[in-house]
Amino acid sequence: MSDANGIECWLTDMDGVLVHEEHALPGAAEFLQRLADASRRFLVLTNNSIFTPRDLAARLSRSGIEVPEENIWTSALATADFLARQMPGGSAYVIGESGLTTALYEAGYTTTDTDPDYVVLGETRTYSFEAITKAIRLVEKGARFIATNPDATGPSKEGSLPATGSVAALITRATGAEPYFVGKPNPMMFRSAMNRIEAHSETTAMIGDRMDTDVVAGIEAGLRTFLVLTGSTKREQVRRFPFQPHQVVDGIGDLVDLI
Repeated sequence: MSDANGIECWLTDMDGVLVHEEHALPGAAEFLQRLADASRRFLVLTNNSIFTPRDLAARLSRSGIEVPEENIWTSALATADFLARQMPGGSAYVIGESGLTTALYEAGYTTTDTDPDYVVLGETRTYSFEAITKAIRLVEKGARFIATNPDATGPSKEGSLPATGSVAALITRATGAEPYFVGKPNPMMFRSAMNRIEAHSETTAMIGDRMDTDVVAGIEAGLRTFLVLTGSTKREQVRRFPFQPHQVVDGIGDLVDLI
């Protein structure tokens, strides 16, 4: 069953759309409640690979937003899904935290630093020079190089932190090997999310706060795209991009009536 807009399923980014610095954004709780009331299939997406869906559900709950953990799709889950399809039962040397290691374990992967099939790089709060050196040597020996997402920096209260994209660039510079990035803006992340909820691109919408990740990936995946102005991209920046969202709205509360 679809609504009057032809949208049956919804994908939404998390930071900048539902929450900002641990606080729920206006309309976020109402939007999610309307999805639940209408029995709409949906997933909350994040490029963050540090946390498990259970961790993120608890974090959202503290912000006043209730999202079941099965409705959260991270770049770590998308990466594990991708690898399980590419090489079932493979092995990986992993730089990352529980969100990534748990996802790979549940996808049937073993972690090893001896002749792994893949080097998998994700977000971590403390990048170890020793671990990065190990990754470089394994890639040099032939391990395939995968990264959860290309984000160069992440936010913190003190300012920017180097993130997956920056560390990937370091490994690439040392080895000459470019990683395959699974997370946004790769539409692969959206395709795996849609597979998870049995959604079809013609009847699925994506809500995001960034033109250069959420919107472009949504367009490439064939989705209806909505940009909210509560996060990264500002209204005056939208027209500079060579692609445009279906609609620009002030915040997610403006989309409640579309469900």
